[in-house]
Amino acid sequence: MSTVQPVRVVVAGGGTAGWIAATAIVRQLGSLVDVTLVESDAIGTVGVGEATIPTARSFHELLKIDEAAFMAATGATYKLGILFENWGALDDRYLHSFGTFDLKTWAADFHHFWLEGRSRGIVGPVGSYCVEHEAALAGRFSREMSYAYHLDASRYAAFLRQIAERDGAKRLEGQILEVERHSETGDISALLLDNGARVEGDLFVDCTGFRGLLIEQTLQSGFEDWGEWLSTDTAIAVQTDDTAGLPPYTRAIAHEAGWQWRIPLQHRMGNGIVFSSQDMDEDRAREILLCSISGKTQSEPRPIRYRTGKRREAWKANCVALGLSAGFVEPLESTSIHLIMIGVTRLIQMFPFQGSTASVRERWNALADEELERIRDFIILHYKLTERSDSSFWRRCNSMAVPDSLRFRIESFSEAAQAWQGAGDLFRVESWVQVMLGQRLEPKGWHRLGKLMGDDRLASELERARQHIAARIGKMPDHRSSIRNAIRIINDGGRVSRMAP
Repeated sequence: MSTVQPVRVVVAGGGTAGWIAATAIVRQLGSLVDVTLVESDAIGTVGVGEATIPTARSFHELLKIDEAAFMAATGATYKLGILFENWGALDDRYLHSFGTFDLKTWAADFHHFWLEGRSRGIVGPVGSYCVEHEAALAGRFSREMSYAYHLDASRYAAFLRQIAERDGAKRLEGQILEVERHSETGDISALLLDNGARVEGDLFVDCTGFRGLLIEQTLQSGFEDWGEWLSTDTAIAVQTDDTAGLPPYTRAIAHEAGWQWRIPLQHRMGNGIVFSSQDMDEDRAREILLCSISGKTQSEPRPIRYRTGKRREAWKANCVALGLSAGFVEPLESTSIHLIMIGVTRLIQMFPFQGSTASVRERWNALADEELERIRDFIILHYKLTERSDSSFWRRCNSMAVPDSLRFRIESFSEAAQAWQGAGDLFRVESWVQVMLGQRLEPKGWHRLGKLMGDDRLASELERARQHIAARIGKMPDHRSSIRNAIRIINDGGRVSRMAP
């Protein structure tokens, strides 16, 4: 039996992206790989990607990560959606939940029946027909629903590091001073560290953040800027000890030049403000943020500057960029961690055991580009569909020309309530519908299949769905109790959890 040398994988950079990559690769490919992660304690990480979408659960299941252990280690809470405040207009509120609607057919999705019922005056709010939507607003939770997590990003990286190192990944401390390239192929051959170490590899994974030390500074992949559509470029983050309220959703609160986030964890509240420096200076943004938070601050507010867009080639030569190294859309719909997870999942599926070939790179890049562009469109949708005119920022958003792919979706929903999830789409029909209706886009028409149902039958079917949802929610524990129940058997340094009583 011939022996095959393991592929030497070098992960440049730690943090959430680096340790997700290292954990997934070593756990899935085992002895087929030799994984080394290079990071420096002297270089901080962004560390504010503290919310996920439901795909994180599937990723954890793939890696056989115990949910209770993960929640205890990271101070995680459950997330059923995002509450948008002041987006469509001032004083507006709507929840983009992770659920689906039950009443639908192969010919027409639920919202067509709902729109027909609304035209007859026999329906409630669209969210009242989704159990995740109603449970979120009621502060209830059940693991039978579709859910994601809020988490402490720094603790999450440390949690994954333990798993990765236990499975055989090696960590090297040091700053990367130089990137060596093969004189003939141009591939990366080694990383030279400030401590004199030389780290050779066959495949390099760039998790160095916005600077893209390998993919951009070395390989010069190029960057496609999306600032014309997504003009926020700065965030300021701060944590507080506010744990009084523990809603199972993220809050996204629009302000005059962007928006603010509230992410509830077991041990603290994650707070931040996102804004366009063209429309607001840092001092004003800091003032808005600090005047709106509650609880004692646990950290100094720190600015994070970014560009929205993507690398033209996230996999170039023998280097794959993940996380912020690959691109950044906007934190609005919590897709950053998902993009790391799906990126490394695709890498494992297309792993270059025979070396990095052009066809594999082209296919991986095409899939990554397609998903990222669809996510981009979904994020732009929130800004474009606004009736706010109280500031230059919102007036510019409302009047901007959008990518043709998004323009077609908006026109399709406006004209005939058509919404869809294509093969490369992350977000489901229900997500597009909830956001478009929440942002005040009213369809002029819809599928008339519901017209075949008389008022009594349509009203009965819809009311039965609402009653079923209400009955389910009535049996659910509150969010805080659900977390306690989930982690009650996990001993964390002698304490069941760090969660406040």
